[in-house]
Amino acid sequence: MNDLTVSNIERQNVLNNRYAVDALQENLGFTGMFFEGEYRFTKKMVADFYEVEERTIERLLEQHSDELKYNGYVLSKGKQLKEFKLQFAPVINVGSKTNQLGLFNFRAVLNIGMLLTESEKAKQVRARILDIVISTINNRAGGGTKYINTRDIDFLPAAIEEDNYRKNFTTAVGKYVKGHQIYKYAQITDLIYQAVFKEKAKEYKTLLKLETKDNLRKTLYAEVLRCISSFENGIGFAIEAEYKKNGGEQLSLERVKELITEQEQSPAMKPFIYDARSKMASRDVAFRDVFHNNIAGYLRAVTPEEFDRFIGDKSIDFDEIMELPENKDVLKRLKQADEDE
Repeated sequence: MNDLTVSNIERQNVLNNRYAVDALQENLGFTGMFFEGEYRFTKKMVADFYEVEERTIERLLEQHSDELKYNGYVLSKGKQLKEFKLQFAPVINVGSKTNQLGLFNFRAVLNIGMLLTESEKAKQVRARILDIVISTINNRAGGGTKYINTRDIDFLPAAIEEDNYRKNFTTAVGKYVKGHQIYKYAQITDLIYQAVFKEKAKEYKTLLKLETKDNLRKTLYAEVLRCISSFENGIGFAIEAEYKKNGGEQLSLERVKELITEQEQSPAMKPFIYDARSKMASRDVAFRDVFHNNIAGYLRAVTPEEFDRFIGDKSIDFDEIMELPENKDVLKRLKQADEDE
């Protein structure tokens, strides 16, 4: 993870992960006043916790107003404030004429800790955050994140779909493209990977610290696999069409490269490529602590729904599902998938 004090995306990746936030609240033991389903904290309570003056918290509220509101800071007023004062007037020590009161929930308290640079306590909290976020993701992913993508319920259908289209693509390359039967597959596959996520297979494997025997495609997110499926299907069709147009003359690798460039720039493919780059760049930072420099411009925060998909109640145990009798043939097919990256 990068420095939480400077990266809004890194901060949001922590705060959108409710499993890590729950673990941090338990670990830090900072509970506050339970109101409307969550713990609330006044500005003074937050300042005391981080051992700073209230005006320091006020400065952060001015500088990062939108971010802190998004993550749970509210100005309580009206009926809500009246009910809050009835419950906690002795604790908060505010006058009866107070018509609005700033309240933080625990996410907003953590948010403050990730913005405070002049607090030793905040520095300690940030170190705790990094440790707990990593351990929470690893634990909920079953001990590691190399194949965290397979915990998405959409992964298996995408993998099967990609395997089917891959066969169409390899058939076209085998019949209609000049070159060595093994090397041309690897070269063209690399060109497609570069078109989709701007990395050759070797570069990708190095970043994810994959072993030679590891199947690269099994580490890809469903959206990336579907983008590759569409790309390969389109290129396979274009190769066959040009072969027939040329009267049965095989295409050179240079011509295939041109077709891949045309496909990358196609208006029909651009939304799929954008989505694949965004998903890969963003999720790999959040889940695998892997930074793809070539697609860094596509980084965004991972949503709470995505955390649910990969480490929450909506995630699945891929290995368990593949052990079911009805999936034995599927597993065999995926294991036999081309390893020509």
